[in-house]
Amino acid sequence: MGYVLFSPITINPLQVCFDGIGLAPIAVLPRFQRQGIGSGLIRAGLEECKRAGYNIAIVLGNPRYYSRFDFSRASDYQLASEYGTDKHFMAIELQEEVLAKVKGIVKYQPEFKQAGC
Repeated sequence: MGYVLFSPITINPLQVCFDGIGLAPIAVLPRFQRQGIGSGLIRAGLEECKRAGYNIAIVLGNPRYYSRFDFSRASDYQLASEYGTDKHFMAIELQEEVLAKVKGIVKYQPEFKQAGC
């Protein structure tokens, strides 16, 4: 019916030791959309990332959609996207008080660039 993928990210320059994760992509088959499946996958995925010890999660997407999961503009925490976007680039703390300790440019895995993202 659907899937969600999380992949490790880095922040350059790295000031503190942290483990970050990027949410992308998420997809639900058209006939199963608008039934809460995508939201459920995101919520369960974020909870699993938190349990696995990740400190922050980032996403590049629609602020109206992702704000329901408590994502907020990453630039408010001095984080920037390597793709040069601001309004659609968001972050969420998975562990308390981590976003106040990191700043810089968030880098996705090299496969994202190879895919033309």
